[in-house]
Amino acid sequence: MLLVALPLALVACGKKPADQTDLDRLDNELTAANQSDPAMTAAVRGQIMVDPGLTQSSNEKSIRPPSRPDPNAIPPDGIGAKPDGVDPATLKPAPAARDCPDCRAAAGALTLGELAKRQKNASIAHCAGQLGYSATWAARLPADVPLYPDARVAEAAGAQPCGLRVVSFATAAPVTRVIDWYYTKTHNAGYAAEHQRDGAQHVLGGTRGDAAYVIYVSPRAGGGSDVDLVTNQGS
Repeated sequence: MLLVALPLALVACGKKPADQTDLDRLDNELTAANQSDPAMTAAVRGQIMVDPGLTQSSNEKSIRPPSRPDPNAIPPDGIGAKPDGVDPATLKPAPAARDCPDCRAAAGALTLGELAKRQKNASIAHCAGQLGYSATWAARLPADVPLYPDARVAEAAGAQPCGLRVVSFATAAPVTRVIDWYYTKTHNAGYAAEHQRDGAQHVLGGTRGDAAYVIYVSPRAGGGSDVDLVTNQGS
């Protein structure tokens, strides 16, 4: 009896569970079906194909970073600004400003040409109609009335043979330092000077023979100054 029971026990140990047997049979049936269907076999075993041209159109409405910098991008104002290097101890204080009710006329000028036309100095107003716009005019100011050291030029215009130059620029310097710097420069060059004020805007102007200049300085939002400089060295 013991000899008969032993082989039966060994057979029972090597038998798979019923659920595993069912899974194996199902797997074999699916494999056989795939092998008998060429289309299914090709689909299962074939390599996935990707069209490179279509990959760029996927998620076409999503936001992506640009592949290169925008050539028309404008850097934030003030980027790269540095100290002007002006020592206040070297400056002469400008005369005290007096009220300037006529300064409002210049404040309403929308272009450099219009600003020049509104000047009371006849030589400046006469040449205003000959102005041509180019940033290169900012580098052709007279040595006696130059650009402020850290000037960031926004627009410039000039006229020949009048010698008229008009420049708009910004600077990190406060209004009083800009006025004192130009007063020192022009006073040392022999110009007469007059300092006026209309609210927050300061105006400094003067003449030396046929030559004349006027400068408008206003505080800039966030610090610094906005400046419009008009100068004419005569014919």
